[in-house]
Amino acid sequence: MKEQKSFQHTDGCLYLVPTPIGNLEDMTFRGIRILKEADLIAAEDTRQTRKLSAHFDIHTPLVSYHEHNQKQAGADLLAEMEKGKTIALVSDAGMPGISDPGEALAKLCIDAGIPVVALPGANAALTALVASGLPAKQFAFHGFLPRVKKDRKEALARLATANETMLFYEAPHRLSQTLAAMYEAFGDREIAIGRELTKKFEEYQRGLLSEAVAWTETGTIKGEFCLVVEGASQQANEEQEQWWAPLSETAHVDHYIAIGLSQKDAIKQVAVDRGVPKRQIYQTYHQH
Repeated sequence: MKEQKSFQHTDGCLYLVPTPIGNLEDMTFRGIRILKEADLIAAEDTRQTRKLSAHFDIHTPLVSYHEHNQKQAGADLLAEMEKGKTIALVSDAGMPGISDPGEALAKLCIDAGIPVVALPGANAALTALVASGLPAKQFAFHGFLPRVKKDRKEALARLATANETMLFYEAPHRLSQTLAAMYEAFGDREIAIGRELTKKFEEYQRGLLSEAVAWTETGTIKGEFCLVVEGASQQANEEQEQWWAPLSETAHVDHYIAIGLSQKDAIKQVAVDRGVPKRQIYQTYHQH
């Protein structure tokens, strides 16, 4: 085990600093202090962070760290921390490391023995979850679903029997496609859709997936969306388990292939459904 005593270090350190997801009043006092005291701020989009810095009178130098330069920029930032400098990492909005390259920099620092200290703060997924009215005792964050229709279908098929509440992010131009795909994969279940969270036009739509699909034809589809989807009920899972009972293992695999899964993923899902080794399904399928 690697031990980190977060507040006993004297050398370089990486701070993960959440920034507001819309409302600037959600910036914490501690976050502002760390950004002012750091030697450098590593920003996903320096233009956005300059606005934040100007608003809070922060004059710390900015460097760019994003998806397209993370390998070289990460190495450069690590070198600075190894010299004893403190780096504060911020994303465009919310918690760095969630659906952005911040996780790569954190891992790089941990592997090199550099302390990584995360500050609590704004996060769109958790904000949507606690306002959804859906169970928050167990939940899973899935971020953005795959853009390719076939891949999205496979991902949702794997989640169809998950019991925990599911959290997703989605862009406005893909929202209607995603909701329709969810309805096809999950059937009708509860969903809460959060739009423009913490901003002036914050809005929630709560209801059934079928209603959400219909809403996309007349609703305001602008801004960034958080989707909070009810997990599968025990009854639904029992019904899900029962539907394939009359099928042979081979027909079971063919069913999943017919709805868009690859042969590999179909075999894997059949093994999960039946509670048997994947090898058994593979052998049966390729012997027919």
